[in-house]
Amino acid sequence: MNLELIAFVIYFAAMLTIGVVFFFRTRSGGAKEYFLGGRSMGPWVTAMSAQASDMSAWLLMGLPGSVLAFGLGKAWIGIGLAIGTALNWILIARRLRRFSQAAGDAITLPQYLTNRFAAPSKILQILCAIVFLVCFTVYVASSFVAGATVFNTIFGIETGTAMRIFALILIIYTFLGGYKAVCWTDFFQGILMLIAVLAVPIVIVATQNPDTAALAKVYTYMDGGAAVEASFTANLFSASWQDIVSGLAWGLGYFGMPHILVRFMSIRKSSMVKKSAAVAIVWVILSLGAVLVIAYLGRMLVADELLPDGQQKMVFIALARKLFPPFIAGLLLSAIIAASMSTADSQLLVASSSFTSDIYKPLIRKNASDKEVLWIGRAVVLVVAVVAYFIASSRGSGAQAIMNMVENAWGGFGSAFGPVVILSVFWRRFTYKGAIAGVAAGALTDVLWLTLASSTGVYELLPGFAAGMIAAVVVTLLDRAPSDEVTKIFDAAAAGDGEE
Repeated sequence: MNLELIAFVIYFAAMLTIGVVFFFRTRSGGAKEYFLGGRSMGPWVTAMSAQASDMSAWLLMGLPGSVLAFGLGKAWIGIGLAIGTALNWILIARRLRRFSQAAGDAITLPQYLTNRFAAPSKILQILCAIVFLVCFTVYVASSFVAGATVFNTIFGIETGTAMRIFALILIIYTFLGGYKAVCWTDFFQGILMLIAVLAVPIVIVATQNPDTAALAKVYTYMDGGAAVEASFTANLFSASWQDIVSGLAWGLGYFGMPHILVRFMSIRKSSMVKKSAAVAIVWVILSLGAVLVIAYLGRMLVADELLPDGQQKMVFIALARKLFPPFIAGLLLSAIIAASMSTADSQLLVASSSFTSDIYKPLIRKNASDKEVLWIGRAVVLVVAVVAYFIASSRGSGAQAIMNMVENAWGGFGSAFGPVVILSVFWRRFTYKGAIAGVAAGALTDVLWLTLASSTGVYELLPGFAAGMIAAVVVTLLDRAPSDEVTKIFDAAAAGDGEE
């Protein structure tokens, strides 16, 4: 009897149950209920779902694997993400909750950016929605690949079959339960992820006697067809300036991440943000810190069996199996699936809400009923998931090129939307034309830097963010001052009018 597999079955059954429960509890609700949970989410669920949707399987595979192989210098990405998380919650969350409600009770980021300036034009809203739809489809495809990889690695299930199982479960609970199902599954998945990353280093410290000599050992292995010599000599203080700057730049991406920002918009009251922020910041510090410890200890315990074959991403899996009985190990390994699902479900829902609220209703069916919008949204969840599945399951080189683009989507979102979101909640003088300029300049610079200057080693998010901020400020100052209607929206949101 495969106890690891039984643990996985229990986990998936729990996720499906949550989706079914919220389908029956919210089936009489409309689009706002389905896409934003009726702005009724509490502080704990808001915090945990935001962080779980943020951290994909990269948290348990990519980051510890990179640190295991190349040293603690790679930890600067984690440091940048922790700083970015804290600043996003402290500076943006509460104000965005107020501003999104004051701006026509907006339920999507493109809708908010349009309503914030009382703009009759829908150009910015539609362009943003198209970017969301395309990028999030690719993001979901990458999650399908990650989930299928875990199934294939752990149980030897054929990759196509594993991907279909993963996609089916994800689609069912997202399609049925909407935002509340996504948030509650993310809440439990966030708890599971935290337990998993804390359990492994705690047990190692309590029961193992790792050999520190392994830290100095040099390994040579094949990675992507090239020979790589990996040692642990790179540390936080001897890392290259490119690693440090690029790592810290990752944190800027949070200000433009739609699937995280929508969590701020959905919380019941802006006064609850303080508690949510505390929970989220503690979660991310504990999780990222524990993952770095896992890589450090893994270097001493399992490097010999992983690095020669370039299997550094397996460090968490190898340690969980080494330290725990099969059933417990299965539950801990479910955390990798949880990380993939908690990111993909949020992206499915944000892509769906952007299409229905920013394209379908304003352009295709202006008089569509709330119920019609709701079911169109559910249909879009299916369509995006199906397209993502075919992208993920393709064997062609084109599909691989698309999957590689996922690594740059974070930079694209952060560059295009980060500066605009910050200015929209802090600058009363900010104008609609300035917002358009910020989005366009940030996105364009991000793409050009990636295409022409990636050899510098500087993450494209940094120049993209800077260009977007400069363009937004300059165009706003050249533009005429916003109307009284726009300034009233700002003043009402800044004062917290209407908050319960």
